[in-house]
Amino acid sequence: MLNDPTVVAVMKALNAESIPFMVVGSLSSNVYGIPRSTHDADLVIELGGRSLMAIQKHLPAGFKLDPQIRFESVTATKRNLIHIENDAFTIELFRLSDDAHDQERFRRRIAVDIDGCQAFLPRAEDVVITKLRWNGYLRRTKDFSDIVQVLQVQAGKLDWDYLNHWAAIHGTKSVLDEAQQAAVEASTGS
Repeated sequence: MLNDPTVVAVMKALNAESIPFMVVGSLSSNVYGIPRSTHDADLVIELGGRSLMAIQKHLPAGFKLDPQIRFESVTATKRNLIHIENDAFTIELFRLSDDAHDQERFRRRIAVDIDGCQAFLPRAEDVVITKLRWNGYLRRTKDFSDIVQVLQVQAGKLDWDYLNHWAAIHGTKSVLDEAQQAAVEASTGS
């Protein structure tokens, strides 16, 4: 789904204005886990002194950047929406926050090529840590499932010292342990 034309168009617009970004949310967990259907794309952006409204000129017809800044209560960040005419898909642009992990995952992001467009993804560990936090706030089944699936698919490739460090800081260590057990059970068929 990273190569969805809607997502690629927004990433190209951000690149055209040299606005650093990172694809997060379900699209990033789909890369590292078991893909599931989604009707939105979440991107973290770092504006610096740049104007977000400048990307409007690079967006295809039918795309409209909502200038209204909204406050996301779970992440305590500001966000803007991109509306797409005749499409049930939503794009949310979250401003990079001062949160220590938000800063760290943005610093650690990796570049990938998506249909000739440079895109950036968090590392698998940072997907898990962010999903742990969302699960802790909202108790959404899909977040816990995403965590388990990333742990299962990425087994043997994850930096567990890093995961345990951030889980301890965020108070999500027990959920990480539970997800790890569920991933082991899913892998062994127990």
